Amino acid sequence: MHKVFISYHHKNDEYYKKELASFGEQHSIFIDRSVDTGDVQEDLPDERIRERIRDDYLQDSTVTIVLVGTETQRRKHVDWEIYSSMHDGAINKKSGILVITLPTVSSGDEAINAAHREQHLYPDIHGWTSTNSRAEWEKRYPYMPERLIDNLCKPEAKISVTPWQRIDNNLLKELIDLTYNARSGCSYDLSRPMRRRNS
Repeated sequence: MHKVFISYHHKNDEYYKKELASFGEQHSIFIDRSVDTGDVQEDLPDERIRERIRDDYLQDSTVTIVLVGTETQRRKHVDWEIYSSMHDGAINKKSGILVITLPTVSSGDEAINAAHREQHLYPDIHGWTSTNSRAEWEKRYPYMPERLIDNLCKPEAKISVTPWQRIDNNLLKELIDLTYNARSGCSYDLSRPMRRRNS
């Protein structure tokens, strides 16, 4: 089983995080290494918070799942978690990134990005398209954090996006396996400065 870090907006999307972690445990798909509300003190300096996330929670995880809801793109801690997951440090190596769009932003019938050529997992979808246009990615995923859009524009980053409504144990297991296997070959764009505040 892979060790997975789940990045999400704690106030809005805690329900989905708990459901996903429970589902992963129930089906022996992954071990949850996420930060829960209250695990990291909010009154710490920004660098110390980043350090705690990176060293205490991301340290032995290999896949980061980002749950994208209506406010995810505005949260500084989510941006820090994504950045830390993509950063290939001397101690903590980069993780693979898998995005799950939540029902609050997706009907489940659209907006799938199969970065690992996993189209066979979606037999009901025909006519796959691809784009490298930032405007097109922003149109497809209007709630996606900017750092993820930066990397969706870069095919070498290999980020798959799937709607929550399509998740079942076979799909989730295979997506995590594919994301894990591709992580060392991912070339992430980390040029965007880290978000300093929520908006």
